[in-house]
Amino acid sequence: MKIIKWLNDNLEEFIMVILLMAMTIIMGIQICARYIFNYSLTWSEEITRYLFIWSAFISLSYCTRKCISIKIEQILAAFSKRKKAFAKLINHTIELIFFCYLIPYAYRYLITSIVSGQLSPACRLPMYVIQAAPFMCFLLVIIRVLQRWIIELNVVRRG
Repeated sequence: MKIIKWLNDNLEEFIMVILLMAMTIIMGIQICARYIFNYSLTWSEEITRYLFIWSAFISLSYCTRKCISIKIEQILAAFSKRKKAFAKLINHTIELIFFCYLIPYAYRYLITSIVSGQLSPACRLPMYVIQAAPFMCFLLVIIRVLQRWIIELNVVRRG
């Protein structure tokens, strides 16, 4: 049970920290190789780009879980707790509809990539590993939006 709670609380942050550390280390190695040893690595920039893509999509879920989005805080601050929760409920419903709309497109994008068998130029990685990011992260966002939606619904009900 502790593991599930920890994953619920820290999954996105943990993944993003790992990805950003990996990007930093890989680019540090590339800089040392280029300027100290006069040798350029062929794979470092490609891997860093793919890690960045994954971290960008994971950050969608993180921002959803933390309720970090572009919004007008002054308007929400004027509302009562119940009205604020209702406004957030509407916002989460719109987010849920939006990401549910995107899931089939992300899935088709992933399937097309799997069927094509395309490999990345430098590392020869299957491109579906990178192109799975939208699909996987949109699913995670939907889970996080549903969690937030339930929280706000309980606040609206309790008043």
